Amino acid sequence: MNALLTLFVLLIATGLKAQDSTRAFTFYGYSDIYYGYDFSNPESRTRPSFLYNYSHHNQVNANLVFLKFAYAKNRLRFNMAPMLGTYSQANLSGEPFYLRQIFEANIGGKLLKTKELWLDAGIFPSHIGFESAISKDCATLSRSILAENTPYFETGVKLTYQHGSKWTFVVLVLNGWQKINWTKGKSLPSFGTQIIFQPNAKLLLNYSTFIGTDYLDNIRKMRYFHNLYAIYSPLAQLTFTFGFDLGTEQKVKNRLQYNLWFGPVFIMRYNPISKFAMAVRYEFYSDKNGVMIYSGTPNGFQTHGVSLNLDYVISSKVVWRAETRLFRSKDEIFTWNQKSSKNNFALLTSLAIMLSK
Repeated sequence: MNALLTLFVLLIATGLKAQDSTRAFTFYGYSDIYYGYDFSNPESRTRPSFLYNYSHHNQVNANLVFLKFAYAKNRLRFNMAPMLGTYSQANLSGEPFYLRQIFEANIGGKLLKTKELWLDAGIFPSHIGFESAISKDCATLSRSILAENTPYFETGVKLTYQHGSKWTFVVLVLNGWQKINWTKGKSLPSFGTQIIFQPNAKLLLNYSTFIGTDYLDNIRKMRYFHNLYAIYSPLAQLTFTFGFDLGTEQKVKNRLQYNLWFGPVFIMRYNPISKFAMAVRYEFYSDKNGVMIYSGTPNGFQTHGVSLNLDYVISSKVVWRAETRLFRSKDEIFTWNQKSSKNNFALLTSLAIMLSK
């Protein structure tokens, strides 16, 4: 912990000094402090296990705090961002301790002088989904079930080509499904693709894929995953987002038998005045065979969710957010008053603070 705090201080000093000398170096800080109350009142003080953001119950905590140091000039770019918070504790628990505090660490180069063709390597944000761990960049305070159970980050190499202002194409070779450390005994890398089409300022369409495995070679089960989403803003104050995930994974190595999971999510965000916004969300997630979310119940994980979100922009650097969220499952996978229940209800609020670049 002390070493990480020392690194934070060094990054601040280096970043501020660099800003004085050249605009190629930038520094950015982000802090997201939250309080959540789960009305099932879990004894473990944690929210349901399929949630990795804002995962603690009835306590004030930091979901994500990071400091980002970046360099971008001519045909070279570099990003480094160490982090702290309950997000890293929950979402990177499978990584070695010394890697759990890395939010981003990558370096990239532009391969052609006259074309937007970039090659990046390291730990970088996921190419899957429209949500990230940075709450202020998302339409809702909490993340959807889809986002919580797909990668937030990836490790590997990616090739990005931007064709004009409308098309972006990405090809990736990865360590696995949200993996930093390479799994010993696994020889096969994973692969990903992404196509983004933005015909105008009102509409964005995305299609992302993943092919790979995190299993050891002797039990290798291949995973095939598709992510689609559309973001449409008919008015400056109104945005509709629709996402859909579909995944399959082999039941047994070398057999054409698959477990399937899928889920849609719909979000409407309305921003009537500059400092105030609201959003409503409906989502459904079906994973009957427990590939991503294991419930141990007869019907597996089949859960609907609705939420209402309110935002208030206190200043250009401070945003307050609040949310109510209800889950209802086909089976009794939650608890209420120490008894099994199909429902889960929670309140959440957060204060996000940004440091200028």
